[in-house]
Amino acid sequence: MSRRTERLNHLLRQEITDLLQREAKDPRLSVMVSVTRVSVSSDLRYARVFVSVMGTEEEKKGLLAGLRAASGFLRRELSGRLSIRYTPELSFFYDDTMEQAGKVLELIQQVSASEAETQEPGEH
Repeated sequence: MSRRTERLNHLLRQEITDLLQREAKDPRLSVMVSVTRVSVSSDLRYARVFVSVMGTEEEKKGLLAGLRAASGFLRRELSGRLSIRYTPELSFFYDDTMEQAGKVLELIQQVSASEAETQEPGEH
């Protein structure tokens, strides 16, 4: 990935986060949403936006539907904020990395607890 693409990914992530926090009026977007990463295509015309939200499965589906409905608004706002030739088309995807990490940590704690129970006192 080129340096320019990395900078654009970072800039888009910041701007989309700001727009969602300050400008979005859709009630589906009122949940605490986090833009985890943005991946722009090599021709800079398309951007995959990965988001994370803590909530029920219904809230997650509502969030993605709200983001897809707001993609035109977000793209228009980005075009005014950024000095780039083409404002990329935005596609939104749910990022469940944080949930998976939480499950892995929980499993590690369970294994550690069961190992501690099986050790006899004084053993290390």
